[in-house]
Amino acid sequence: MNDDRAPEPILCLGEAIVDLVCERELDSPIEADAFVPHFGGALANVAVAAARAGGQVALAGGVGDDDWGSWLRARLTDEGVGLRWFGALEGLRTPVAFVTFGHDREPRFAIYGDGIRAGIESVTGVVEEAVAGAGALAFGSNTLVGEPERELTLRAHGLALERGVPVLFDPNIRPNRWRDLDLAAQLSRAALDGAFLVHANLEEARRITGARDAGPGDAAEALCELGARIAIVTAGPEGAVVRGEASAEIAPAPPVEVVSPLGAGDALFGTMAAAMGHSGWSPQSAAGALGQAVEAASRACRAWGALG
Repeated sequence: MNDDRAPEPILCLGEAIVDLVCERELDSPIEADAFVPHFGGALANVAVAAARAGGQVALAGGVGDDDWGSWLRARLTDEGVGLRWFGALEGLRTPVAFVTFGHDREPRFAIYGDGIRAGIESVTGVVEEAVAGAGALAFGSNTLVGEPERELTLRAHGLALERGVPVLFDPNIRPNRWRDLDLAAQLSRAALDGAFLVHANLEEARRITGARDAGPGDAAEALCELGARIAIVTAGPEGAVVRGEASAEIAPAPPVEVVSPLGAGDALFGTMAAAMGHSGWSPQSAAGALGQAVEAASRACRAWGALG
């Protein structure tokens, strides 16, 4: 008998924001003289990357009912991201982030407004239904920063584990979002327990595991020792590795002229999620998907905005 039900989507719990990007290198953010609006938000970027890779995906959260909120929702719709659990909240101002780059091309963020918290809190009444209809749950550390959104994220995490829904976690620890990086590492370690797939850059993996001098492979193995079934650790131009129930590595990464690394990790994570979803969440599929994911990350580096 044919099963005509729609595929269960990867449910991305997190924020969509407007990145206002100064598209040049600066000695100091106060030198910025012009900003260009780009789509942003870590889990929104992941959702778009997964959709571009052919995955069924939905975003859970919210934006304001203002013009910028409409702009973000239209972008998500155009990219094929489901918005059943993503609302336009009356009276809320959509959050914006001013993004500048130093001569190292690393992004610096200044986020304004409480819209991220309000958007995540808007999912409170529907989180059980959303997780129950999901093929996987993806989240990051941004929704672990404050107490209300942390409580909701941990609730979604627990529900996914109870239902056997694969949990996908990307720490994405940004110092500008956390006053206490040790707390960020502690909460990230807790999120590894039972996680199907974890992605971290080398610095994040070292901070979470305490393996300060570990290379990418050892750091990925350390993440698995803390509970992840599959761990991906990226090291910029040095490449990426997969460890755990699958093993692969790409070193070095394909050469690319880097305009900005903004969103590269999100592109990799979303592409991996889509590929593994296509496989029916076979752990072994992570090895074969790594090349495609690294290529997606490389493409993201060719533009100032996260999504090109």
